[in-house]
Amino acid sequence: MDEQKNESVRSPEEQEILFEEKQDRRLLSHVPDATGKRSNYSRRGAVDTLRTEDYAQYEQDAKNGQRYLVDYPVTMHLSNGSVMEARAVDISTTGILVQIPTADGQEPSFDKDVKLTFEIVPGSLPEGYEMKVKKLPALVARKFRKGTGEILFGIEFKTTLAEYAAKNRRDYRLWTATFFLAIIAFIIVLMRAESVIYFKFNRWLYLYSIIAAMFLLTRYLFATFYRPVRIDPNYTPGVSIIIPCFEEEEWIQRTVHSCINQDYPVDKLEVIVVDDCSKDRSAERVEEIIAKLKEADTGDHAYRVAERIRFFRQSANLGKRDAMARGAREAKHELLVFVDSDSFLDPFAVRNIVQPFKDKEMGGVSGRTDVANTYTNALTKMQAVRYSIAFRVMKAAEGYFDAATCLSGPLSCYRRDLVLKYMDSWLNQRFLGQKATFGDDRSMTNFILRHNRTTYQDSAVCMTIVPRSYKVFLRQQMRWKRSWLRESLIASRFMWKKEPFMALSFYMGVLVPIAAPVIVLYNLIYVPIMHRVFPTSFIVGMLMMSLLMSMAQLFIRRSTTWIYALWFCLYYEAVLLWQMPVAWVTFWKTTWGTRMTAADVEELKRKQEKDAAKKMKAVEAG
Repeated sequence: MDEQKNESVRSPEEQEILFEEKQDRRLLSHVPDATGKRSNYSRRGAVDTLRTEDYAQYEQDAKNGQRYLVDYPVTMHLSNGSVMEARAVDISTTGILVQIPTADGQEPSFDKDVKLTFEIVPGSLPEGYEMKVKKLPALVARKFRKGTGEILFGIEFKTTLAEYAAKNRRDYRLWTATFFLAIIAFIIVLMRAESVIYFKFNRWLYLYSIIAAMFLLTRYLFATFYRPVRIDPNYTPGVSIIIPCFEEEEWIQRTVHSCINQDYPVDKLEVIVVDDCSKDRSAERVEEIIAKLKEADTGDHAYRVAERIRFFRQSANLGKRDAMARGAREAKHELLVFVDSDSFLDPFAVRNIVQPFKDKEMGGVSGRTDVANTYTNALTKMQAVRYSIAFRVMKAAEGYFDAATCLSGPLSCYRRDLVLKYMDSWLNQRFLGQKATFGDDRSMTNFILRHNRTTYQDSAVCMTIVPRSYKVFLRQQMRWKRSWLRESLIASRFMWKKEPFMALSFYMGVLVPIAAPVIVLYNLIYVPIMHRVFPTSFIVGMLMMSLLMSMAQLFIRRSTTWIYALWFCLYYEAVLLWQMPVAWVTFWKTTWGTRMTAADVEELKRKQEKDAAKKMKAVEAG
């Protein structure tokens, strides 16, 4: 998701809304100390004796302890019945740091036991935590005075925010979502039973409705059986993270830092950044963050930054595939992790994504991608829902059969020997005589999936920036549809060899979106006009499908974004659906549409020449 236009300066209304993690005083706080002087695992034991259960608890503790910079008003209810107003400075799921105004520099005095009331603003913490907190019991753990004279109090919650949410809100939403999921699924089954009864009157229409329902319901069903591979803390194969970059000056430093700041042995992890001849300040920003990281590693060189991070610049804009290929050739480790230049890895992403490779037949693994800028506007919220369902339902169902059909660009991992094996064919891929310049993730997945397994690892998480404008979003979606159509046709040649249920689901998944525009036109235009029948059944069916997606999002996230699933389904039927016919007749195009790649420059040049020729003819005719 490298589509976003980079801007060094934005007006307040254009700013992305992202939660801001409070940085540890150590720039590489999650990286194990190669000298052995510091242990990431505290009292939980050394790496070579760490058990799976211990590591799982360590990872959870680390995530619970992550602090986020905030600016909330907080009401402190004191034990004597009085209240005191404060301001939150930072917060985690286990505690909060508040600043209390003082009069004439006098330090306020109160008992350690307090209750706190505040509101977690959407976007300040990860999705699902936005809520109003009322009289949460807490304990004042420490106090200190800043150099400016302000007094700060560190307060520990007696009940974590996750536990508070579960008790006051999340459990209610969970059971609500579960109930409605069951009801909606039952209604859809009944409606498809009706299709069977009336099948003889319009076999093609009702056959499509049955296939569409089967496809969606079985994906949701198989997703419930999926489980990520558990971490074996002693399984740490060598990993090379490759970041192809093109004009991503706004986010590239954050991406590089998240990739190097991994809880992974330093001698088993390297980061390679390949800039594809960017014309903005991307290369300069990469050099800045590398210098900063090296500076943080002075002294005993515990993190070995100088030998673990490399930067290459392409002499010309050759395209994303060439940048990825160069990184693969330069890599020295057995596994390759590809990360988009506007995606940010969770500190435990690499540790999690390598686990499925204990299976020697595993060729590639997709991590989970969440939206970083969810709360920017309605469009980004809609995309957040779509990403959630796409990964935690659709891709999880494929992962259950070890046949993920797209190892997504923001975070994916491959065996290096396989990437090198297919590299020439991948780089020189042509379709209908045109060189393939996008869809690199689906294309490589197809090469791998032919003879190996591919899966999904839900516990390997990254965050990505999604388009916040409809113009950029629609161009992105058109490009994705073209690559999906091209690669789906290619995958259709071999998917029948896979597990029967997965193969059947795949072919249904190809048929449904391709035929959808025809079906919608038939039901919403042809039937009402020619038969004078209002398409009640079809509209109710669409409503049930959108509610199914909404309740699944509520079940997964327990957040307020579930309502945007309804908006997404409506927008899909009104706008996105009609990109498919366009993709049918333009899927050989090589332009990205959202950035000026070499193909886009050539296309623009041809358009300008064509416009100039038209103007010349008009002048001559006049």
